[in-house]
Amino acid sequence: MTLIKTSYNRRSFLKTSVAAGGGLVLGFSWLAGCKPTNVEEALSMPENWYDINGFLKIGENGVVTIMSPNPEIGQNVKTSMPMIIAEELDVDWKNVIVEQAPLDVTIFTRQLAGGSQSIRQGWQSLRMVGASARHMLKEAAAQAWQVPVEEITTEAGVLKHEKSGKSAGYGEMASAAANIPVPEEVQLKDIKDFKIIGTSRKNVDGLKIVTGQSLFGLDYKKDGMLIAMMVHPPAFGMKLKSVDDAAAKAMPGIKDVFTIKTYNDGYEMQWCDTSAFTELVVVVGNTTWEVMNAKKSLQIEWEKASELENTVSHTAKMEELSAKLAKVVRKDGNPDSVFKNAAQVIERTYTAPFLPHNTMEPMNFFAHVTADKAELVGPIQTPEFMEKSVSDRLGMPLEKIDIQMTRQGGGFGRRLYGHFLVEAAVISQKANAPIKLVYTREDDMTFGNYRPAYHITYRAALDANKNLIAFHVRAGGIPESPLAANRFPAGTLDNYLAEEWALESNISSGAWRAPGSNFIAGAEQSFLDEVAEAVGKDPIEFRLELLNRAKNKPVGERNDYDAARYAGVLELVREKSNWGKEQNGVHRGVSAYFCHNSYVAQVMDLVMEDGKPVVQKVHCAVDCGIVVNPIAATNLAEGGIVDGIGHALYSAITFKDGVPDQSNFDKYRLIRHTEAPKSIEVHFVQNNIDPTGLGEPLNPPIVGALANALYKATGKRFYNQPFLGDKQVLG
Repeated sequence: MTLIKTSYNRRSFLKTSVAAGGGLVLGFSWLAGCKPTNVEEALSMPENWYDINGFLKIGENGVVTIMSPNPEIGQNVKTSMPMIIAEELDVDWKNVIVEQAPLDVTIFTRQLAGGSQSIRQGWQSLRMVGASARHMLKEAAAQAWQVPVEEITTEAGVLKHEKSGKSAGYGEMASAAANIPVPEEVQLKDIKDFKIIGTSRKNVDGLKIVTGQSLFGLDYKKDGMLIAMMVHPPAFGMKLKSVDDAAAKAMPGIKDVFTIKTYNDGYEMQWCDTSAFTELVVVVGNTTWEVMNAKKSLQIEWEKASELENTVSHTAKMEELSAKLAKVVRKDGNPDSVFKNAAQVIERTYTAPFLPHNTMEPMNFFAHVTADKAELVGPIQTPEFMEKSVSDRLGMPLEKIDIQMTRQGGGFGRRLYGHFLVEAAVISQKANAPIKLVYTREDDMTFGNYRPAYHITYRAALDANKNLIAFHVRAGGIPESPLAANRFPAGTLDNYLAEEWALESNISSGAWRAPGSNFIAGAEQSFLDEVAEAVGKDPIEFRLELLNRAKNKPVGERNDYDAARYAGVLELVREKSNWGKEQNGVHRGVSAYFCHNSYVAQVMDLVMEDGKPVVQKVHCAVDCGIVVNPIAATNLAEGGIVDGIGHALYSAITFKDGVPDQSNFDKYRLIRHTEAPKSIEVHFVQNNIDPTGLGEPLNPPIVGALANALYKATGKRFYNQPFLGDKQVLG
């Protein structure tokens, strides 16, 4: 049995009130940092909270409205997070209405979509919310019926007292429950009693999405709204010199043309303000088409502000840095001596290019700024952070900034960086009108905040008996290293060395689905396969032997993975894929990785047709703890796999004199529908561990499985992404 504290102080609270027309409104600490305890010993709560607050409303008719505060970017938290509350509330899911909460820093915190943390961070506090409301309803019923509260049971939104035969719907007790003190401690359900968590529930916005109802930022409209578009420098390292806007201003439908500075001089940018281009030319007009045409008539001069970088020079500089001594991040044993005296040393280098995010919905935001208020509506992953940026830029108090979140047509990390929200606010203020800022695909793809470019070298030392005796990784990139020094295979060998370096750039970069891991996982897993072949061992057995050492006699105390869970997904995918029983003509690759608190192993089945790789099937094993919504979890897994395959095979953004060579999908290659795996099987490890990440961990390892399958198919190792690029076939 599990109890959880609901005690509160100035930074976490539970409060109740009677809604208009009756009904219970329960405000709660969304991220209260609650810790479960045994019945015999309930732990005290911390003095301060890192909390997100939201509202649960129960109407007189028993309908429950749950506000979902976290941004919805396609990961389906708008369905899964309310499911957790509904489970502990013990309400019938069909009677639940879910609404997107606005930004409200007085009630919520961590209104953030990123790091695959929404479910993980909210798990205990969301359960506490539902359990607290259920307890208060039971207390109300007990008082009304003059019976002990312990004798009240609940089921599907109905309160029952078996001895007296009395029953009532939640709605009948909602008003009375509003007067019940919030319990200091509540009992959570046993996992075995879950009825909603662990069952597949359809996306709460699904019908609206498929019927084209207004949900996304680009859908948003308001009376009197104008359209705004911007022009940024054509190259990283250039800035605005002058603009001749006479022709544009004379065109039909154009209201104004002007320049803006996204951020004031001297402003210390938050991490989420990242923007390479902060001085922009803006066109404001009646319609998107009119504004797009006016943009083309602008006569703009640009001037050089810093070095105009090139992909060719990037490659040379990274190779130069990789050959030098780098910063030692972890060192176990005496790897230098072991490598010097090894019977054989295997050394391989892997690279990956910059990548744009290419969300289906380009950047956009609505803004209406007046002297009294700034109203902002649109798709953003970091609303609370960006509220502070807008407040500073407009010189307006936080309480006058109102940010409403729409559903987002993809994020992948791009919408963590909300310069476009600030731009919209500044444009509205200057135009003195409500506007919607819209980026074209070309604007979006060439603006920056790309996935960094990476370069990594691995070395493995073997003794005379082909035993792996030392491991060395030297990782770097522009502008950061992808190294996670304490992840596997750290802890599996007596001699281990991890180094990193970085190269600065004026090309802006940022988080891209599974930051860092999206590259290093594929490189590491490709290298481990090559080492396994050199020592004459099955790839899965080779990995399991290393993990067995980490389980039974780990090296070091900083290993950030659970070797048993890591081995568990490898064993599960081996079983489900019938590893070792390959069919003729089918080439298999395996990969496994730990990131964002979850473990994933994948086996890819690939065939060659007319010199072109065709992915027949991907078998996937995932340990992400308790799976709240299996259908949504499976969708996330499938999306991550397809995404990883496509970018590894085809995608890159390159530069010449600071200018991106690719500005739209005519030159930037994405995976096609016909190139996706014909079948994907996803298997979740069944355990009672609290949920962990899922939106990102599925992407990184598939790159390694792909590279290893391609090697089996072609006899060639693939070290540099994209593996195919513009090539349609493998020679």
